[in-house]
Amino acid sequence: MDIRPILSTLRRHKTAAALIVLEIALTCAIVCNALFLIGQRIDTISQPSGIAENELVEVRLGGIGKQVNVEARTREDLAALRGLPGVKSAVALNQLPFRRNSWNTSLSRVPDQERPTLSAAQYFAREGTLDTLGVELIAGSDFQPGEYREYDEVASDPESETKGSSVILTKSAADKLFPDGDALGKTVYSGRMPLRVTGVVKVLGRPNRSEGNTQHSMLLPIRMSYDMGFYLIRVTDPSRRDEVLKAAVAALERVDSSRLVRAKATYEETRNKYFANDRAMVGLLITVCVALLVVTALGIVGLASFWVQQRTKQIGIRRALGATRGQILRYFQTENFLLATVGIVLGMLMAYTINLWLMNTYELPRMPISYLPIGAVLLWLLGQIAVFGPARRAAAVAPAIATRSA
Repeated sequence: MDIRPILSTLRRHKTAAALIVLEIALTCAIVCNALFLIGQRIDTISQPSGIAENELVEVRLGGIGKQVNVEARTREDLAALRGLPGVKSAVALNQLPFRRNSWNTSLSRVPDQERPTLSAAQYFAREGTLDTLGVELIAGSDFQPGEYREYDEVASDPESETKGSSVILTKSAADKLFPDGDALGKTVYSGRMPLRVTGVVKVLGRPNRSEGNTQHSMLLPIRMSYDMGFYLIRVTDPSRRDEVLKAAVAALERVDSSRLVRAKATYEETRNKYFANDRAMVGLLITVCVALLVVTALGIVGLASFWVQQRTKQIGIRRALGATRGQILRYFQTENFLLATVGIVLGMLMAYTINLWLMNTYELPRMPISYLPIGAVLLWLLGQIAVFGPARRAAAVAPAIATRSA
């Protein structure tokens, strides 16, 4: 199709054309960055924890005053929990992925390294912790019975730093510490404390994603008591989680009724609560994108309808000279495509500028170039769909009626 008549017409309607181009450009710029932010949030929400999420429930207890014989009471609690119908295993733990509370430590290749190699989440593991969490051990072995120590014993031992410990690392932490070889049997250091790597698990997420790589974690063979942590229970059937959770609370109250149940939840509830703000942001950004696209579509429809009304005589003359309905339809679609293309080009430049500002202001990563053609295709399709109705009305104008309307 010869586009010279279209360009000539647009030059006579510069203001209207400029407004629709600007609207498309702003929509393109905002939608491209919004889609990028939505993708970032979805990646965050979808990141793996590495644990058996749909099989876990947790109970947190509290009491009044200082607790006595805490380790003995913890063992008594665990025996009661493990004996409940529907319970596969149970442990006392200090933290879980995506819980906001966070125990961390720095790991280095040599003692007193000036700059640690990485920061890792610190999980204190009792016997059966790996099975209860459901993490996948991909190299080495679980801790041996003689390697476990109680938390109070380690904390009060002035020589604990020199004694060291065994450690199980996540694959991401092992690869970071030993990029050129197998981590098993190697020694890493937390300050001056030597830690011998005896196992590697595939994934175990960190409690708090704001503290570095979300997969850098480690497990130490240290028994955590209930007063400094919580009870984690793995069920045999995910459909019975609420039933098991209720039975677990009752069992713990029977062991010691003077304690208070501070919190109880399935792990899925814990994870959903942690990512609630991210999901709300995704919903808000989707709403903004839809609203902008609707407003842009209405603008295109309004402008195209106005131009059809203004050009009734011109359309009628073209029809009288032999122009087909298809040619009239393609005329308006081509006109919209040209306007959309100019707006999209400007919008891409604006999208890149906005992304640079977000990078400098909020430390967001650079937007991949792939989001720009996605936004372009979306607006091209939107423009063609929006203009189709007015274009059909223009194509339906009868030559005689158009001529009498002059």
